[in-house]
Amino acid sequence: MMSEHQTTAPKLDVYQRVTSSIINAIENGVGEYRMPWIVRQDKGFSPVSVGSAKPYRGVNTLVLWAQAQSKGYASALWGTYQQWQSLGGQVRKGEHGSPVVYWGTYEKQTDDGDEGKAHGLFAKGYTVFNIEQVDGCKLPKRFEPKLTQHERISHAEEFFARAGVKIRDGGNRAYYRPDTPEAVYMPGFGQFPDRVDYYSVLAHESTHWTSHESRCDRQLGKRFGDEAYAVEELIAELGSAFTMARLELELTPRQDHAKYIQSWLRVLKADKRAVFTAASKAQQAADYLQRQAGQTVAEVAA
Repeated sequence: MMSEHQTTAPKLDVYQRVTSSIINAIENGVGEYRMPWIVRQDKGFSPVSVGSAKPYRGVNTLVLWAQAQSKGYASALWGTYQQWQSLGGQVRKGEHGSPVVYWGTYEKQTDDGDEGKAHGLFAKGYTVFNIEQVDGCKLPKRFEPKLTQHERISHAEEFFARAGVKIRDGGNRAYYRPDTPEAVYMPGFGQFPDRVDYYSVLAHESTHWTSHESRCDRQLGKRFGDEAYAVEELIAELGSAFTMARLELELTPRQDHAKYIQSWLRVLKADKRAVFTAASKAQQAADYLQRQAGQTVAEVAA
């Protein structure tokens, strides 16, 4: 007999299930530009697997942020029913889990005979629960906060200094110009409420900076056509969110990007795999910046 907390996802197409949760989160936040990647949690920034202590990545990060926002979870710790049980916890009766995706490969035969083999990629959905849905769990000390706010700001300053992004005076605007691909343009520190706001905007423009062919070579026109520009803005939004979460700093909402929301919704509703592509390219951009800054890219959560 299957438990009501079984971690196997419903038979609903995993791409559609995840995409629908993101669409719902975006539509619910339109009035206040409360997008699912604008994290408002006081106990962690990137969603973390309690089973491996590793952060979730790509679209899984996005969908768990959306779930945390809609349900008011302050904690970034997630785990399967079995993982919580192994820590002495019990998912409360009646709680509903959140969908995440496991990516794997399989070997398939080609038309070249016995020696003709290739690898395909598959996605499998499973369900996780936030620690706020669990009773009686004893967490290891490795999940306790480690850095003060001052230390985080210092780390952000060092991170962007080492990432290789040249910063030029942008007057009162922040932007990236493909015809000057080595730099981004930023207002001075004094035009921002605080340093966190400055680094939030810099993370966005730095994600655009990674699009150049010498870096991540992001070509979106063939995939998204007329919506390519809006999708690039979505990638920059997600990439900056991933980078700021890695730095354990809060992303500042960019109200000037609200004009893209309807385009994002149009793309996501028309193509159930579009958000997976955007999140994957945003994660690639964030990983590129991390490597440029000399940091190790985290492994996938389990």
